Amino acid sequence: MVALMRKWFNENFTAEKYKAYLEKLNAIHPGGLDFRVAETPVFVDKAFTSKMISACESIVDVITQYNFKSLTAHSVPHDIKVPGENDHSHFIAFDFGICENEKGELEPQLIEMQGFPTLFAYQVYHTEVTKKHFDIPANYDAYLGGYNKETYLQLLKEIIVKDVDPENAILLEILPHKQKTRIDFYCTEYYLHIPIVCLTELIKEGRKLFYLKDGKKIEVKRIYNRVIFDDLQQQSAEIQEQGKILFEELDVQWVPHPNWFYRISKFTLPYINHPYVPETKFLSDVKKMPADLENYVLKPLFSFAGQGVVIDVTKEDIEKVKDPHNWILQRKVKYADVIKTPDGPAKAEIRIFYFWKDGEQRPIPTQNLARISKGKMIGVRYNKDKEWVGGSLALFEQ
Repeated sequence: MVALMRKWFNENFTAEKYKAYLEKLNAIHPGGLDFRVAETPVFVDKAFTSKMISACESIVDVITQYNFKSLTAHSVPHDIKVPGENDHSHFIAFDFGICENEKGELEPQLIEMQGFPTLFAYQVYHTEVTKKHFDIPANYDAYLGGYNKETYLQLLKEIIVKDVDPENAILLEILPHKQKTRIDFYCTEYYLHIPIVCLTELIKEGRKLFYLKDGKKIEVKRIYNRVIFDDLQQQSAEIQEQGKILFEELDVQWVPHPNWFYRISKFTLPYINHPYVPETKFLSDVKKMPADLENYVLKPLFSFAGQGVVIDVTKEDIEKVKDPHNWILQRKVKYADVIKTPDGPAKAEIRIFYFWKDGEQRPIPTQNLARISKGKMIGVRYNKDKEWVGGSLALFEQ
């Protein structure tokens, strides 16, 4: 996006550098990196960064308003509502497409958001390795809000571990060592010294949870939740049965509480009014279908990893929907072919991390990740057998 930086990076790129880069990324936990890493970061100027933060802050205004919980009262499916919800999500991720407006100018457009964690720990390592291996100039960094590696990790620890012993704060996931994002789990364990625990390993006694460590029961006091409950519903009967304990009254603190995954999500988009947030409506609220349906995207509220999304919407697609209150119709945005690569241009999305420490009035921006694509959608399944695509990070002009 910064022409001079793109030219400089491409001219200095070599296959040997990229190979060494991947080897270093894999070194922190060999075999843990299970997704393609792009050959390049995304260079972002101050003006574009400011536009993304402006949109984020506008959305935060909605999330922090007094009636947000009542607005989103129907967002959490009744069969997976978890007791003990707190006042706010500890984490929010905002996904922006790098888009082209009608004037041909670059602008961010919010694609999605989630009150849920993402690759918070891996991006610390990813940033460090990227800056070193590609000799990134000092005036570009992945951190936001004045944070650096040390202060960012300190804040992450204060939110996740808080005031308990690290062994009493667990990272909880379903079959964590089989997940594609497991590199982040290993980095979290490395930086915060908290254990990775599978849902199937939890032991419930009364209202308390435990896990075994060297044959000894350790009490769980804080859960850094990485369980996506939609995913839980796709698991075997045995795992689903074990998962039922999460819906009981428990003496644990959730970070973040699972209900926020639904409250801050596609469900929230119809309540946002901002130039960098595409017009979005619940399908049930659309009384007259737009004549130009081809300029809209149809998305289910309850899905993840892009499943169920209809890009080229037709009248027939609309008619197939049996539960329109669980779908949104969103104005389509035009991704810009913004990153020059040796075999053609690529598109990109930037995910901005917001952290919300207990006791604070608002969440704050801290870091990011990026995804580079040459497929119709952003994501691994749409970019098979392509180069200069995959997981990346934005480096913001300081």
